[in-house]
Amino acid sequence: MGRPRLAGLHGVCTSYEPAPGRIEHVGDDTVVAVLAALGVDASTPHAVRAALEAYDHGAGQALLPPTVVVRPGRPPDLARLPEGTALRVETESGEVLDWGPDPGGRTEYAYEPPAQPPDHDGARSPRRAPVRTPDRVPGDTVGRLPLGIHTLRAHTPDGRSARAHLIVAPDRMPTPPGRAHGFMVQLYSLLSGRSWGMGDLGDLADLAAWSGRTLGTGFVQINPLHAAVPGAPTDPSPYRPSSRRFPDPVHLRVEDIPEFGGLEGDARRRVDALLVRARALRDAVLREGALIDRDAVWELKKEALELLWKVPLSPGRRAAYCDFLAEQGTSLEDHATWCALAERYGSDWRGWPAGLDDPRSARTARMRGSLLDRIDFHSRLAWFTDQQLAAAQRAAEEAGMGIGLVHDLAVGVHPSGSDTWAQQDAFAAGMSVGAPPDAFNSRGQDWGLPPWRPDALAAQGYAPYRGLLRGMLRHAGALRIDHVMGLFRLWWVPEGRPPTEGAYVRYDAEAMLSVLALEAHRAGAAVIGEDLGTVEPVVRTELAGRGVLGTSVLWFERDYTKEPARPLPPEGWRADCLATVTTHDLPSTAARLTGRHAALRHGLGLLDRPLHEEQAAEAVEVGEWLETLHRLGLLPEGRGNEEAAVKALHRYLLRTPARMVGVWLPDAVGDRRPQNLPGTWDEYPNWRLPITDSAGRPLSLEEIAASPRLHALMSELRTVRR
Repeated sequence: MGRPRLAGLHGVCTSYEPAPGRIEHVGDDTVVAVLAALGVDASTPHAVRAALEAYDHGAGQALLPPTVVVRPGRPPDLARLPEGTALRVETESGEVLDWGPDPGGRTEYAYEPPAQPPDHDGARSPRRAPVRTPDRVPGDTVGRLPLGIHTLRAHTPDGRSARAHLIVAPDRMPTPPGRAHGFMVQLYSLLSGRSWGMGDLGDLADLAAWSGRTLGTGFVQINPLHAAVPGAPTDPSPYRPSSRRFPDPVHLRVEDIPEFGGLEGDARRRVDALLVRARALRDAVLREGALIDRDAVWELKKEALELLWKVPLSPGRRAAYCDFLAEQGTSLEDHATWCALAERYGSDWRGWPAGLDDPRSARTARMRGSLLDRIDFHSRLAWFTDQQLAAAQRAAEEAGMGIGLVHDLAVGVHPSGSDTWAQQDAFAAGMSVGAPPDAFNSRGQDWGLPPWRPDALAAQGYAPYRGLLRGMLRHAGALRIDHVMGLFRLWWVPEGRPPTEGAYVRYDAEAMLSVLALEAHRAGAAVIGEDLGTVEPVVRTELAGRGVLGTSVLWFERDYTKEPARPLPPEGWRADCLATVTTHDLPSTAARLTGRHAALRHGLGLLDRPLHEEQAAEAVEVGEWLETLHRLGLLPEGRGNEEAAVKALHRYLLRTPARMVGVWLPDAVGDRRPQNLPGTWDEYPNWRLPITDSAGRPLSLEEIAASPRLHALMSELRTVRR
C-alpha cells in the first residue's frame, strides 16, 4: 500500500477509466518512473518508506501549502494553522495588510480595474470591462485583499513561521459581450498580394478590419503563433513550438516595420531584391499550386530583418524599445539568448557544450556578453512582432469587433526548445504528454511535449504559467486553450515507453483556473477551452462554473438518450460555448458532405475498414444531418446542393444558444482539403496548404473577400446578435 499512497500524495493516478465502468491499472514501473520525474524515489520498498517519512515530516506538516488560493465562495486553505496565528499579506504592489479573526465569516478584498496593455507607442488602448466583480469573498479571515499574486506570512503563538504565495482571483472569467460570429483561420494559409509566401500579421489585421466592417464579425480565431524550433526543415506544426512565451517573427510584415522606410543604398537594393523573391514564393503558392514553404519564407525575411536591425531607431522608438525590454525582463533575455546560442550550436540545447545547457551558469553568462548583438537582434524581432500583434488587435477593435483576436495556446512545447532551456526546473524531464488508449485510438498517443511539474508550479506561485498567460493575453480579446483538460490532469508517458504505459498526473485545478481568471480579468479577455473527446464529467462542470466557454463541434453533438444517438436538437446545446461545424483537425464541411475525406484517408492507408464501408457510414451520418436540416426548414434549397447544405449547417448553429459561432474560413469558400490530417506526417502536407475554392484553386485574401459564396454564407450569420 505504500507506493499507491505515495503516488496519491504527489498527484500520480495509479488507475484510470478509459470507458464508463472499465478500470485500467497503471503498471508499477510507470508509477516509479513518473514519481522519479517528480523527484521522488519509489524504486524499492525501502525508498518508498523513506519518501513517505520525508513527506510526513516535511510537506505533510507544513503550516502553509506553497500556494494559497482565495476567491469568492472559496475560503483560503489554512487548516493547518493553530488558533491565534497572526497572518500578514505583502501585496504585489508593496502594501502590507494584517489578517485577523472574522466574526462575520468573510474575507474582503478589493477589485482593481483590468490592466490595459500598451500600444506600440506606449499609449493605453480602451478595453472591455471585465465580468461582474463581487467585492467580498466568504472565508474565515478578514482583510482588504486586492486581486493579484501576493505573499502570505504566518506566525504562530509558539514561535513558528511560514511563507506562501497568495493568489487572490475573481470567481469567473470575463464574459464575451453579447453574441458574436467570426472566422477561424490558420494564419499561414491566408496569403494576400503583399504576403511573402505565407500569411502574416499584416494579412491578419486586414482580415479583421475587412470582416468586422463588412460582415459584422465579432472575432477572428487563429492558430498558435508561438515561436518555432529553428532548423531545416522546421516542424510546420503550430502545436509543437520552441516557446509559447513569444510569437514567431516569421509572421512579421516586413514592410510595415517603421525602420523599413530608413533603408538606403545597398541595403535598400538588397531588400528590394528579397521582395522580388518573396513575391515569387507567393505566386508559386497562389498560381502554381506549390506548398507553403515556411523555411524559404524565413530565409528571406531573416535577411531583410538583419538589414532593418541595422537602421538606427529614432529617439521615440528607442525609448519604446527600452520600455519593452524592461517590461519583458529576464524572460525575453533568456529567449533571445537561446535563439543566439541555437544559431551557433544547433536548436537542441541538450547537446550544447557543457555549461551552456544551464541558463544560469557562469559559461552562459560569459556567452551572453559575447553574443550581445545577436541577443539584441532577436529581442528586436520580438518587439517588432509584439507591435504588429497590437496593431492587428487594434484594427479589429476599430472595425467594431466586440472580441477581436482569439489567440490559441498550444498544450506544450518542444523538449529541446527555448522554454524548456530557460525553465528547466518547471518541466518534468524524461516525460511526454499524450493520451491513453481509448475507443478512437487503441494505441494511445504520445505528443512529444514535456509536461509542467505541478509541484514546481506551486512552489513558484505559478510564475511560469502566469507569465505565459500574460504574454498570450497582451493583444487578445479571447484565448483558446488547447486540451483545456490539461489544467486538471495530463497523461504522462515515460521516455522510451509506448503511450499505453503512461499515467495521469493531477494538477491543482483550483490554482490553475484562478491564475487564468486573474490574468483574463486583467486583460478583459474571454477564455475558450477545447474540451473535445473524453472528459471527466466534473471537468466540464468546473470549467462552466468558472466561466470558461466550451467547444462544441456540430458532428460530435449527439443526443445519446436515444438509441441509436441522433443529432442533438439545437435547444439542447450549451450556451457557454464556441459552436462550429468543423475545426482545423477535421475535414472541411464540403469534403465531409461529398465523401472526399473518406477517399483521402483510404488513399493514405488510414482506414481500419474497406473504403465502401467507411463511405457508407459517413453517408448515414451526413444523411441524418440533412434530414434534420430539412425537418427544421433550414434546407429550403434541397439536399442535392453541397453549398446550400453548408449554409444550412450554419443556420443550424444559429438556432443554438451558443454565445460564439465560428466559421472555418476555408468552409466559406468551399475548400475541400483538411489543413491537418491527424495520423500523418510526411504522407500529407499538414500545416502547409493555402485556402482554396471548391475546385482546388488557391485563393488570395483579396479573392476571398470578393467571393460570392463567402458573402452568401455570411449573410446568414448577420442575424447573430452583436
